[in-house]
Amino acid sequence: MLATTAGAEVAAFANEEKALYGVQWHPEVKHSAYGQQVLENFLFKGAKLEPNWTTGNILEEQVDRIRKQIGDARVICGLSGGVDSAVAAALVQRAVGDQLTCVFVDHGLLREGEAEQVERDFVAATGVKLYVANEQERFLSALAGVSDPETKRKIIGREFIRAFEEAELAIIAEAAAHGEKIKFLVQGTLYPDVVESGGGEGAANIKSHHNVGGLPEDLQFELVEPLRALFKDEVRAVGAQLGLPQEIVGRQPFPGPGLGIRIVGDITQERLDLLRKADAIARAELTAAGLDNEVWQMPVVLLADVRSVGVMGDGRTYGHPIVLRPVSSEDAMTADWSRLPYDLLARISNRITNEVEGVNRVVLDVTSKPPGTIEWE
Repeated sequence: MLATTAGAEVAAFANEEKALYGVQWHPEVKHSAYGQQVLENFLFKGAKLEPNWTTGNILEEQVDRIRKQIGDARVICGLSGGVDSAVAAALVQRAVGDQLTCVFVDHGLLREGEAEQVERDFVAATGVKLYVANEQERFLSALAGVSDPETKRKIIGREFIRAFEEAELAIIAEAAAHGEKIKFLVQGTLYPDVVESGGGEGAANIKSHHNVGGLPEDLQFELVEPLRALFKDEVRAVGAQLGLPQEIVGRQPFPGPGLGIRIVGDITQERLDLLRKADAIARAELTAAGLDNEVWQMPVVLLADVRSVGVMGDGRTYGHPIVLRPVSSEDAMTADWSRLPYDLLARISNRITNEVEGVNRVVLDVTSKPPGTIEWE
């Protein structure tokens, strides 16, 4: 049987006598209501599974699994300030307590105010030990002259790991821990990250996530990935179960490579500063309009290698376009562009073009996923 709905094809077959059932395509995503129904029939009617998943079960299961994997070893976790790494860190701390030290690598690719937010909000909520590594120059130097998005992601992933390795030595020295090495590295890898990075049999490499395809081959740590089988909405539920505040679990997704993959073109300090200002304006206006919970994510993208003619006052300008990419989604596997009010879009555009020097045009991305990914790179 083959059906087409909402632009997606779903194929399914069944042999009741032999209890054989099959589905083809991506029925797990919520872009297709028919596909979701096929999956539910397959799991609950065909395979006779019980729909007994709860955040409490996942929490207990992962805590037990983490304890068995880590034992009495020491472990570090790379905090990005996003939901995924925060929930992963909180899970590991629940499992092994003071054996965990969180490392926040400030790579200079964060949005305005995010570094301060990580140090303030997460530490206050969890009491976790936090080591801050200021590595802005390191990442800018490594990324100089690089415009290819896959190369950017791999460089950022590599430099993250190198920064973690150096942080390990510093943490050991500070703690005088008898020279004991840190064996484990916690990552907030989610299921969509694995799929898009080509994980699993027959999966195409859409884009390498820095914590999957971007890891160096000579990695010195054993990975702990307690969220690897979960979607973003499930991660938020687990975070709430762990007692993390809404400011953390309700935060819009932000990619590990940060603004590095929201600048189409080479990355420079000047371009980062420009994009930060535009992004801060867009986020502030979205919040002021009370629409934070209506939009899954709103990447703000700088087309750094594109210029267009404009006019400011009586003069000619030749500036960059900024792209607004508001999307609605439940699991990040599929998404649709968010229909924001025109007056909100007008306010964002007017403020950016008036307040951000070097930008003279704001455009709206109205592409769903598929065919476009949520991030541009």
